[in-house]
Amino acid sequence: MKGLELSREYYLKFGKPMLEERFPDIISLCAIGLVGAGSECLGYDDEVSRDHDFEPGFSIFLPGEDEVDRRRAFELERAYAALPGEFGGVKRQKIAPVGGNRHGVIRLGEFLEEKIGCPDGKPNEKSWLSLPDQALIEVTGGELFSDPSGNFSRIREELSFFPEDVFLKKLAGHLLLMAQSGQYNYSRCLSHGEPAAAQLAVAEFSKSAASAVFLLNGKYQPYYKWTFRALRELPVLPFTADLLEYLLTTPNDENTAEEKYGVIEGICSDVAGVLIERSLTKAVCGDLEKHAYSVNDMIKSPFIRNLSVLAAV
Repeated sequence: MKGLELSREYYLKFGKPMLEERFPDIISLCAIGLVGAGSECLGYDDEVSRDHDFEPGFSIFLPGEDEVDRRRAFELERAYAALPGEFGGVKRQKIAPVGGNRHGVIRLGEFLEEKIGCPDGKPNEKSWLSLPDQALIEVTGGELFSDPSGNFSRIREELSFFPEDVFLKKLAGHLLLMAQSGQYNYSRCLSHGEPAAAQLAVAEFSKSAASAVFLLNGKYQPYYKWTFRALRELPVLPFTADLLEYLLTTPNDENTAEEKYGVIEGICSDVAGVLIERSLTKAVCGDLEKHAYSVNDMIKSPFIRNLSVLAAV
């Protein structure tokens, strides 16, 4: 059983009855689900994932103390801790404080403050530029099993992807890095007799290319160990994953290097094609540096547009 299913079934069998019976006064204020860190929130957990932080459990997100006071929250913590210690052949972990920081009773404002730096779930223009994809995935991923007030669901929807100007700024930055590392510096490093530096250029190109593809798909990029799996599941340019894997896992001898440069240019051409098709750029060449500045010019906010093109990467 996958972690998300385990969590949902554990909640329905034990958590929901407990809440309905003992906390009818606050259940309408709670959002319950499996949200936050962990491969199970992405549906990527497997047998290897069970070596840490894997258990039957869920999170109960509470509003502030003006709606649910400390005493009632503490009673809820105790009730959660008393739920069965094993379910589906998986034991709950003994962690403290009650429920730990992934499962159990959590103040929604504190959760949002920890993940994205704002307890109301409303980043300002400047904050959006520095928010990492992983933090946003941890707020918007997973599943809410119950949210009667709809407050957390609304926040998750509003955070589901970057605002348009932030999207453009991030895209422009990654396009420029792709141009610098892949189209320009890879071959130059080899010409200088620096194969290790050339491979670093490949790594930088691959990181930015992956980020650009996620942006063009309107998706946040997961933690690096899941990047390639997630890339292959995207509807736009999913084959980029195999091309990047080739770049990262092959040597830089003369014959292979020539082929690798062709792959780099091919990826750049694919990305430029999507930009042109979606009217995200006015450039019509294959030089991603020119596309980067053209994308940046599309930004409506003067504050964001006038920042360094690399300000959001």
